[in-house]
Amino acid sequence: MKLNKLMNTGFTLIELMVTLAIASILLLVAAPSLTAFKRNSELTSLSNTLLSAMNAARGEAMKRNMAAYVTPTDGGASWDNGWIVFVDKNNNQVFDDESTDLLVMTQSAPAGYFSITGKKSAGETPAYIRFDGSGYPKEKDGSSGNLTFIIKRNDLTAAALYENTRYLKIDTVGRVRICKPKSASDADCKPSD
Repeated sequence: MKLNKLMNTGFTLIELMVTLAIASILLLVAAPSLTAFKRNSELTSLSNTLLSAMNAARGEAMKRNMAAYVTPTDGGASWDNGWIVFVDKNNNQVFDDESTDLLVMTQSAPAGYFSITGKKSAGETPAYIRFDGSGYPKEKDGSSGNLTFIIKRNDLTAAALYENTRYLKIDTVGRVRICKPKSASDADCKPSD
């Protein structure tokens, strides 16, 4: 008798429909925040990858007391195609091959909905980042200055753009940091008090 009673217990069709309706509503509410979470995770991951490239170049430069570079893969000024990190053993300021220079790491092109632009103190896009043996970022002529890379998604509206933007900042002593602007007009991305 007890076995028969257990077999007759279960969910009715109405209970299943109510459960499915509640689950559907919860999924509809959660989907936009999951999309924002995914976008933020992808942007943070790309920013941290570029940060690790800069730190690897700076560390190799100081360890070997030689110039180390981070340059776009294509040799131009487009960071959207990926980048390479190398130690310039022959001091000719370009990556020749692995028998001549030390290849530290390579990064393939990020997804097409990301854009990476850099700007120097004077405003032009840097075609490379060079760290000298002391870990300071230097120009080919020996001068130095602050550098900023803007990493953003280019598939969003202007209203949501600053929330999906990161700045990678390199100061004159070689310190590298990533920050998120607090508003659309926050170009300096200064730490809050």
